Order: sequence, then C-alpha cells, then structure tokens
Amino acid sequence: MGSIWELDYYSRPILDENNKKIWEVLVCESPLDTRTKADSLFRYAQYCPSTQVNSGWLRTALQEAINQAGVAPLKIRFFRRQMNNMITKACEEVGIPAQASRRTLMLNQWLQERMEQVYPQEVGYQEASNASVRLESPLPQRLPDALEGQQWIFVTLTGADFAEMHEWEIAFGESFPIEFANLSPESRIPGVLIFSPRALPLAGWMSGLELAWLRLDTSKGTRLVLETGATESWILANIKNLQTIAEASSFEEAKQKANGVHFIGVQSDARAESFAGFWLLQEVNLP
Repeated sequence: MGSIWELDYYSRPILDENNKKIWEVLVCESPLDTRTKADSLFRYAQYCPSTQVNSGWLRTALQEAINQAGVAPLKIRFFRRQMNNMITKACEEVGIPAQASRRTLMLNQWLQERMEQVYPQEVGYQEASNASVRLESPLPQRLPDALEGQQWIFVTLTGADFAEMHEWEIAFGESFPIEFANLSPESRIPGVLIFSPRALPLAGWMSGLELAWLRLDTSKGTRLVLETGATESWILANIKNLQTIAEASSFEEAKQKANGVHFIGVQSDARAESFAGFWLLQEVNLP
C-alpha cells in the first residue's frame, strides 16, 4: 500500500525584517496501521518568505519533499479550506491528488509541538498572533436514500483489542497506533457498529469521504453525525429513544476521556466475523 501525506501551508507567528509574517510548508506521512512507528513516518518542513507565497513555490517545495522521501504519496490531505486553491493547484502540478480532510492527526500534533517548542525560539516570534480563520460549516446532510435505515449499536473496545487489528478481515478502513493519542492498552475506546445487508457498498461509499469523526449533535433533537472532508457532515441517525439517548451521551463522554479517539465499523450483521469497513477516528481541535 502506498503512503498518504498531510500538508499545511500557512503563515506562522514569526515576523521577518519587514514585519511580514513568515509562511511555512509542513508535510508529514499519515499513519495507516496500528503497528506504525512514529519515527518511520516521513516529515518535511520549509519556511517560505511572505513575498513568495504562491502555488509555484509550494509545487517546488513538494517536489523537494518527494525527492527526499524517494517516492510520491498516493494523495495529500489538507485541512485548511482557505488554502484550497493554492494547495490543489500545486499538488496537481506534481501529479498528486489533493483532498480536503480533517483526518490529519500527525500534522495536528506536529503543529502543536512546533507552536510550543519551535516558533518561540525563532527571531521575530510574535506570541498568539496567528488567529485562525473560522469558516462557516454547512448543515449536516441526509444520507443517500440507498444507505438509510441501517441498524446500529454503541460498543466499546479496549486499547489492547486494536493490537491485532492488522489481522482482522477489513475491506475498507484506516487506523493509527492508539499510543499516538496517548492512550494505553487499558484505555476504553467507544465506537459505533453499523449492520447493513448492503455493508460493502456502504463501506465503499464511506471510504471515499475522508472520515473525520463521529459526534453527538443536540442542536436539533439528538442526532449522531458523521463529520467528513473539510466541512461536510452526515446525519447517521436521529435518536428518539430515551435509553439510546443515554447511550449516546455515554459514548460522547467516553470519547472525551479517550482523547477524542473512537471508531466506526460496518458489518453485514451482528454475527459477521469480518468488517466491510472499520475506521479508527479521533476528534481534534484544528488550529
């Protein structure tokens, strides 16, 4: 299986000699397996002068990253919507598809680390001057008609259960080592299992969405919402049963205790021993 990269290209809280913000490109490899070792993942960082912020500069930096890695990734994920055009153009020019995605777990951690440990050491550092742009998100969409009416349940696994995940029979899915989220084998990780006679088409459809995380939405009744891509979301279920509402609240509490880590699985029925789809997810606060 080829690699997937995560990319950020944006201004940093550092001013140059002309009082303009210095920009930076960060590229890192996505962990795709619970057995991935952090030090095996590719990383590339390069500052960009404010006068050279454009897709051409980014394309050159990406080509340099590919040269250093020795192989190009299958696709590049990025979470910053306001950079969509520039990032997409640069990626197209090096022949790699770019995908808006909030599944940028390693990049989020690396950015946080650099905000705390790297940028404050730079000449021209300006504390807390990097306000992010909050863009409005569209309302959750209904599932396509062909996918509605699935049965589902809340379930819990332990961190240790995921050690064998690479041996499970899974048609579509993605994971990461739980220790990347500071969880231990004893940690309890909540999830949702969906049972559907059309499990494979459902999992195939989901795999194309760049799954971000599941959340309980109580703004209009009680709904289980699947966040995908950079801004999209889908109503998996409207919950009216009081017992299920209580279970949904417990799921949300357990997710917070597990540092946002949770999972979603798709099976043909409760007796199935294989998964049409299985994704380990983490809800994060993007910068």
